[in-house]
Amino acid sequence: MPFLDWVNKNQAVQTSDNVPYHLLQLEQSYVRSQESGVRSQESGVRSQDNLIIQGDNLQALKALLPFYTGKVKCIFIDPPYNTKSAFEHYDDKLEHSQWLSVMYPRLVLLRELLAEDGSIWIAIDDNEAHYLKVLLDEVFGRKNFVANVVWQKRTSPDARLQLGDAHDHIHVFARSKPNLVLSKLPQSEKQLKNFKNPDNDSRGVWASSDYSAQGFRPNQMYEITTPAGVIHRPPAGTCWKNVESVFLQLVADNRIWFGKDGKGVPRRKTFLCESEGVSAWSWWENVDVGHNQEAKKEVLAIFGGEDAFDTPKPERLIQRILHIATNENDLVLDSFLGSGTTAAVAHKMKRRYIGIEMGEHAQTHCIPRLNKVIDGEQGGISKAVNWQGGGGFSFYTLGAPVFDADGHITTGVRFKDLAAYIWWLETKTATGVKIDPAQTPFIGEQEGVAYYLLYNGILGDRRPNGGNVLTSGVLAYLQKIHPHSGKKVIFGEASRLGLARLAAANIEFKQIPYELHDRV
Repeated sequence: MPFLDWVNKNQAVQTSDNVPYHLLQLEQSYVRSQESGVRSQESGVRSQDNLIIQGDNLQALKALLPFYTGKVKCIFIDPPYNTKSAFEHYDDKLEHSQWLSVMYPRLVLLRELLAEDGSIWIAIDDNEAHYLKVLLDEVFGRKNFVANVVWQKRTSPDARLQLGDAHDHIHVFARSKPNLVLSKLPQSEKQLKNFKNPDNDSRGVWASSDYSAQGFRPNQMYEITTPAGVIHRPPAGTCWKNVESVFLQLVADNRIWFGKDGKGVPRRKTFLCESEGVSAWSWWENVDVGHNQEAKKEVLAIFGGEDAFDTPKPERLIQRILHIATNENDLVLDSFLGSGTTAAVAHKMKRRYIGIEMGEHAQTHCIPRLNKVIDGEQGGISKAVNWQGGGGFSFYTLGAPVFDADGHITTGVRFKDLAAYIWWLETKTATGVKIDPAQTPFIGEQEGVAYYLLYNGILGDRRPNGGNVLTSGVLAYLQKIHPHSGKKVIFGEASRLGLARLAAANIEFKQIPYELHDRV
């Protein structure tokens, strides 16, 4: 498979591994009780898993890995299009190779966060769309390409241009295409008009579809005699959709329509009561999912003219993506949050979400917008989904890096933070970690290996017998809290046990911070 090459690509490929691991610092939580209608703003209040993070999205994505690797069902991002234009709220004027270097490591980390049955949707225009497709092929694999959705973003041509663009692209990739299941769309009002009941079928209204299929299959080339005695054969270049035995079963169940006079070419009946909806395709008209002008009106209504975001997406567009790619309570991530549209729509659709935004508008736009959503704001898709307000979210900033310039663990790093990070480093997963509220050193077991962390005076104090150093007494305690005859990996400041003793107990001791710093 061919790969893109550009200036400093080697550095870009290594960037995701070299990003320092930072802690996330909870600043404030915003919660509104539907019963009381009162929104609280108390520090330390967690609002489930709805996170807004202000900070560099590369560092924020790395900070999320220990907790969310493999857990995100849908990622939607609307990165800078690199149009050589100037926008007030973000830089959209990157040189091409620099743009590729910005995107590559972020895509690598986003892939790690995506669930096995998850998908990523990326909005882009023609300036970088085709380069981005090849970049995604490299990171996600060509076999995981799902579709290039073409969204009709304008309602009329731009008179200033000789040949203006009417669309944006939305590249869709799966984490693992065989595991991906996408939901169907509900019938539109136009489609519902096709459902009728001319034969008074007790199952209710139905729509009919052509019973022929392209191609030639010998066992599907039979003659069909209608109730009025007219004989039909498959049209040229086609065959019937099913073998004759299946066709006769459909006739017996009154699922074939020959027209009111009983002479027509057979058509199959599909009942509305049995319909699961219609499959989405890659052409999305603005009448169905909104357009740029609609998006602009939405943010004007929320922020006013002076503070409106320059390039928002309409809520209906995000609604369709989340409808197709997620179910209620699934986790959605947007690492280029902008004005907060993805988080607002996810909140209204009862999805959990994480939004990352580097600029000040994380506070000037995203937080105010989500507070209005919590209070029952009725713009965008609110009426369509019967949004009444409620719920909440937590606002985070990037805290200190785990390691300082000398490679030492930063003061303030707590046991649970380091334990989650170690678990991710060792297992490359965010599931299975066991951080006991009572704080015992055992942090999890996977594939027959048990993991322990001796840190922060976990067993009492910082003296060797207090818990940060592996001694005979500490080992006996570890075996007591989690008896394990297989391999044990123990992280700690030092070990007082000799190599022979460690080998006899099937222990691999890893000294902190040295065994961690080189792996960040």
